[in-house]
Amino acid sequence: MRSVRIGVDTGGTFTDVVAVDEQTGEVVTTKTPSTPANPADGFIAGIEKLGELDVGSVVHGTTVATNQLLEDRISGLGFITTEGFEFILEIARQSVPDGYGNSYFWVKPPRIVPVHLVKTVGGRLDHLGNEVRPFSEEQAAEAARWFRAKGVTAVGVCFLHSYANPEHERRMREVLEREHPEAVVSLSSDVLREYREYERSVTTLVDAAVKPVMRRYIANLADRLGMPFSVMKSNGGILSAREVVHQPITTVLSGPAAGALGAALIASTAGHPSVITLDGGGTSTDVAVVLDGEPSTTTEGAVGRYPCKIPMIDIVTVGAGGGSIAWITPEGTLKVGPKSAGADPGPLCYGRGGSEVTVTDAHVYLGRIPPHLLGGEIPLDVVAARTGIEELAGKLGISPERTATGILEISAFNQSNAIRRLTVKRGLDVRDFPLVTFGGSGPLLACRLIDILGLPAVVVPRDPGNVSAFGLLTVDVKNDYVRTHVTRSLDLDTAGRIFAELESAAAAALDREGFDDPLYARSADLRYYGQAYEVRVPAPPGEVDADWRAEVAERFHTAHEKLYGYAYRDNPRHTVEWVNLRVSGIGPITRPAIRRLGAPATAPEPGTRAVHFDHPTPETPIHQRAGLAPGTVVEGPAVIEEYGSTLPLHPGFQAKVDEYGNLEVRRNAERTRRGE
Repeated sequence: MRSVRIGVDTGGTFTDVVAVDEQTGEVVTTKTPSTPANPADGFIAGIEKLGELDVGSVVHGTTVATNQLLEDRISGLGFITTEGFEFILEIARQSVPDGYGNSYFWVKPPRIVPVHLVKTVGGRLDHLGNEVRPFSEEQAAEAARWFRAKGVTAVGVCFLHSYANPEHERRMREVLEREHPEAVVSLSSDVLREYREYERSVTTLVDAAVKPVMRRYIANLADRLGMPFSVMKSNGGILSAREVVHQPITTVLSGPAAGALGAALIASTAGHPSVITLDGGGTSTDVAVVLDGEPSTTTEGAVGRYPCKIPMIDIVTVGAGGGSIAWITPEGTLKVGPKSAGADPGPLCYGRGGSEVTVTDAHVYLGRIPPHLLGGEIPLDVVAARTGIEELAGKLGISPERTATGILEISAFNQSNAIRRLTVKRGLDVRDFPLVTFGGSGPLLACRLIDILGLPAVVVPRDPGNVSAFGLLTVDVKNDYVRTHVTRSLDLDTAGRIFAELESAAAAALDREGFDDPLYARSADLRYYGQAYEVRVPAPPGEVDADWRAEVAERFHTAHEKLYGYAYRDNPRHTVEWVNLRVSGIGPITRPAIRRLGAPATAPEPGTRAVHFDHPTPETPIHQRAGLAPGTVVEGPAVIEEYGSTLPLHPGFQAKVDEYGNLEVRRNAERTRRGE
């Protein structure tokens, strides 16, 4: 029996499964409908579809924590902070969505913890961690007993300057364990040992909020699976399930992170080290930028309305998936998303009781996807989709064809706006990057995105619907550690000691994961004195000496100039200020090799069906991707179908199969010559 590694990615509509043979490198993929009521059901069903296998390891990308935050399913959560700072969540930050032009009518959303569930405890540390006032054991016990009486079972603790000294927070945890043992507790010094108390508070509270749900889910899954498994983290690493229950906030954006990593490896292998990735699912579209084979990362991310200052792959998400609902505003204009029909009830064409037109219904109406999904496992109700489009067209007063085309056009512009946000924000020209598009709905709008954005090409990997699950198998074990140390004159001994402490913590965690020879990646956050935010740059390994300090400073100047167009290398008025020192502990794994595509055993003649692009094309060729050999060129109009996804190829475009089986979509020679 073959020994395999399995990646399972739970999405909003489908659960994707990829198995890689550890001896031969053979890849097997499958999909099954997701089960939102209990995602573990879809997880187990997907693995069972692979048949009898000797499973060596399992890696999981989960949306359990993400969905809880996006849907605001937060209850029974309390907050303990320093005496005098009970309104830290109310004050928050000064910025409002869409800038100050929106401040007149913007209503501040509810706090993650309302004021009446906030308690304060006496005691105070200064910014260096020195005790100014002693910790009040009496007030701590009173707060713990109050939460127990109120039935608050999850508590976040964030004391001022605890990043410099965690002692007071640890004593608070001891009191909670004694007075309220049923409570789940998160300490800011464990979750995010970094300054800026508002962001640290919210990040800690998010961790506390999702911890009970994640613990139940992981325990249920481990019991049903019957073996240990790992979970994808937002930072581009994985962690064993037994460890991730202690830091569940690290799993937000778990699935999208895996997709960006899988697409980065596929693109680099095919000769595209720098790309934009687009993961189109049933509910949303996730966009990331890959530079020189590595997805960009950030600590300024958010999930829904909650800022989360944990390291994560920099992903922009928009509500533009296959299940995104088309609707009419009170002014009579057509909109698409962000609300989604999801997996249940799903689009009209699913025949599960859906009552609203979706993007998938528009594709079905125009003939751009087949009348079934997953190779026939999920038949689609074409009549229901047609009826829904026609009714919507009647309300708009335009033809059904224009209505369906308009839905797809709006969806394409929603996706293109997400791409522009991510590239322009980084000073990047979108026209310099090929787009790697994947996910079940990712390739459907590839040709329109080329036209809208001026992309040089779109790359569609093999089995695009399973790229995120494949990405789970390319990921190292990775833990991130940070320590705030604000100074304009970095003391080398102090910096060396901090890095040693961070690397010791990383080593201990990786030792528990079974890694004897881990790798360490250092980085530092720097800024010019007087600036409010920092730029992160990699820091070299080795001894922390004067040359090391000068090298990191030079990297900062270079990065700042690239991001903002200027730097102050030789201006003594603008000194460099060090803010945070960071270490990532990495336990490397053997990545699966991407094999070249051999010639197919058979190359069936393409079928035909009526497809509407710019105008109806009754005899549009329908190709099966499995029958396309390397070097094959398909000219549009055409449709290329496979098990988990479909590529509609518009007139004036062509798709070429490269040596690894990827489809490279470009404008054809005639359109390029005309400058279109």
